[in-house]
Amino acid sequence: MELTTGFWRFKALAAAVDLGLFTTLSGLGSANAAELTAALHLDPRPARMLLASCASLGLVVRENDRYRNSETAEHFLVEGRPHWFGGFVRYSDRHAYPAWHDLQKALLTNRPTTWDPDTQESAFVTADPAILNDFWGAMFTLSSFTADALADAHDFTPHRRLLDVGGGTGAFPAGLCRRYPHLRATVLDLPRVTAMTREKMAGLGLEHAVSTHDGDFLAEPALPEGHDVFLLSMILHDWDEATGRALLTKCHAALPTGGTVIICELVLDNDETGPAPAALMGLNMLIETRSGHNYTHAEYTDWLTGAGFTDITTVPLVAAGANAAIVARKP
Repeated sequence: MELTTGFWRFKALAAAVDLGLFTTLSGLGSANAAELTAALHLDPRPARMLLASCASLGLVVRENDRYRNSETAEHFLVEGRPHWFGGFVRYSDRHAYPAWHDLQKALLTNRPTTWDPDTQESAFVTADPAILNDFWGAMFTLSSFTADALADAHDFTPHRRLLDVGGGTGAFPAGLCRRYPHLRATVLDLPRVTAMTREKMAGLGLEHAVSTHDGDFLAEPALPEGHDVFLLSMILHDWDEATGRALLTKCHAALPTGGTVIICELVLDNDETGPAPAALMGLNMLIETRSGHNYTHAEYTDWLTGAGFTDITTVPLVAAGANAAIVARKP
């Protein structure tokens, strides 16, 4: 029953975010049902149902007939807050959720359903800019917490210069350079992305620590040199095995002797029975990409060995964006 009705919870959350419930409550501090009904322009019956649902999910707290945001909602679901996650809720609701309705089609055709690979370069080319802004903002929040988990799990003290391959708006470099002030980082991504990265780093006061390099890490024959640690975070699951192996070979060629590569992903168990976040992310790659897949520990180890890396270790992570960091060295 929980599996079958799981979408009830998501759609209640998505509706509350779209209606501005949590942002409104944050501004008011607390409010009774009548005040919220008026503020959200709802009739009393649906307002009562929405508030009951959000209270049952731990998103709002009811005390003496007044409602306030839970700690989680106040932190993540109030628009304008540093860790605003409502953008990802909106992105999922408007972009991914409709595509998951066609999951059976994707399974039968082995083609994405969020975009048409016959007419589009990718889902990001023709998507609504507002949806993409929501996506990038939410990815920064998600990756920031994953970066904190990585900083706890792996000691970056020996490293000096980090290259974040396909690093988006720079959440990992921002978090890692704050934790390790000696570290300097470069984000390698497409020009339309690095423009956002520079704006983000300027807003965080990290221009001195995080720079950008415009480039296509798939199309270009070599990766930038001058870095002793490469990070591939939530990158390899976007592509097929041949592409992943080729990218790791480029990493090996660009790293100095003794350099390190780190794969940060939701990794499948070797018997492919879980964990559920990794397995279900794999299905999400089916509807989002031409050839993406979530891979096993054994597969990543084999790819790294084939590229020439040694001393391969897996560091468990507890984070929404990754469950493991696979670390390897260039001998």
